[in-house]
Amino acid sequence: MDNSSGVGVLDKAALVLSALESGPATLAGLVAATGLARPTAHRLAVALEHHRMVARDMQGRFILGPRLSELAAAAGEDRLLATAGPVLTHLRDITGESAQLYRRQGDMRICVAAAERLSGLRDTVPVGSTLTMKAGSSAQILMAWEEPERLHRGLQGARFTATALSGVRRRGWAQSIGEREPGVASVSAPVRGPSNRVVAAVSVSGPIERLTRHPGRMHAQAIIDSAARLSEALRRTG
Repeated sequence: MDNSSGVGVLDKAALVLSALESGPATLAGLVAATGLARPTAHRLAVALEHHRMVARDMQGRFILGPRLSELAAAAGEDRLLATAGPVLTHLRDITGESAQLYRRQGDMRICVAAAERLSGLRDTVPVGSTLTMKAGSSAQILMAWEEPERLHRGLQGARFTATALSGVRRRGWAQSIGEREPGVASVSAPVRGPSNRVVAAVSVSGPIERLTRHPGRMHAQAIIDSAARLSEALRRTG
């Protein structure tokens, strides 16, 4: 069967990615697996590395890159949103605070689903809102498990530090107090896709007067449980 698309460079790049599907490969291994000339295999692998579709392991071998996981996560967004509504509504009801789901998009984060507190003083984040990745508990979650180079860039100008993100990774949730907006506190936890990569952040937010200056003590477990429900839904459909 002819697998040619008629676009030679894309066909050859696809050969390189397919060869790496079975595991790490040296340049010689790529040449053997793809049948490409050594200079061609090297040029394509380096170009794919530039676009983060290929990376290197500790031994310098070529491996599939993180961008592929990001694209796979984006493809699963419909499944995530289909599950998010009931989970966020339940989270809002048991915490009494507005609940949101955030996805990262470039250097920003977007609220892709929300369940607002029904009455009283509340933190309202409309679906579609674009917020900074430099402040807020969900920004911490979406940043904490990034690859080192991207993490280093993301911390420049951020309201949180590498030490704070280390704590986030250790305990599995993040909190912020007046970090994104004065008077507002929030708590967030990671949603993981089938590959265990963080693909979204579940949050609750509200006035500091209700959430106190230690909002994680009040709501971390409920948010972790909600994030786990969404992660499980993605694993079942992944």
